[in-house]
Amino acid sequence: MASSNHAGLNVGNFDNVRVMNPEIITPQRPLPPAGSETFKELYLLGQDRDAWLQWQTEFQNKLQPTVAEQFTEGLVRMARGENLIGIDKISKLEDREAPDEQAQYQTLSKQSSYWQARYPFPYFREIQKWSTERQLNPLLVTALMRQESRFEPKIKSVADATGLMQVLPSTAKWIAPQIKLDSKTINLENPNQNIMLGTWYLDHTHEQYNNNSLLAIASYNAGPGNVSKWLQTLTTKDPDEFVEQIPFDETKNYVRQVFGNYWNYLRLYNPEISGIVAKYSTTHPKLPSQ
Repeated sequence: MASSNHAGLNVGNFDNVRVMNPEIITPQRPLPPAGSETFKELYLLGQDRDAWLQWQTEFQNKLQPTVAEQFTEGLVRMARGENLIGIDKISKLEDREAPDEQAQYQTLSKQSSYWQARYPFPYFREIQKWSTERQLNPLLVTALMRQESRFEPKIKSVADATGLMQVLPSTAKWIAPQIKLDSKTINLENPNQNIMLGTWYLDHTHEQYNNNSLLAIASYNAGPGNVSKWLQTLTTKDPDEFVEQIPFDETKNYVRQVFGNYWNYLRLYNPEISGIVAKYSTTHPKLPSQ
């Protein structure tokens, strides 16, 4: 993120990224590369149940799908709300080893529609609503959510963290009275409630660290006690060095992934940045894999 800033791109830095409110292009559905005209029309019209049923009758090659079929399967899964499976299928296309399949992947990966499918934007309205309410950068919230849950509203961790922003029931119970909510009515599998609580907590971690998003994001993952301890023991003032010195591998990777996601969302959905990036390259650049 720091190096992008030096290149003259308006991506923000760790001290001001939370309050940035980048313009966002509303994502459009790409034309699936496989399937019949009937299926494609149903998919593009948002007739998701009918598109799914039509695709099921056509998609015979489930064990060894072509690149086009696997990308299409990922798109259809995501249209059904199965975002974790969909993103996984689309991401794994880069692992194809046969020369012709790798060539097909390379062609596909030059299209922004491929990367937008890999970095999708479900729950767009809820993210916009609660990010505005909390004065948080919506792309930062989306980047964190992709890392936490791959946009799966009912997913649970071993520690019982639940939903899109992986909110712990104990955290939700602690937040509830502060936002005049009856904790008995909270349903963390409800996307709107989960984002409401998750963004409140992300605002809280920012307040604890003087709106430094690097420390706020680390705290969201590792807890404020650990981050405070690291601030006392790690001597560097350089943000990139600080990340490298985080003693928890999980948190170190988490911070890298969230800010990698943020950069990808910015250059896919913000017209100013995507326009500048396009000038650097005649084709859409390969984004860092997450």
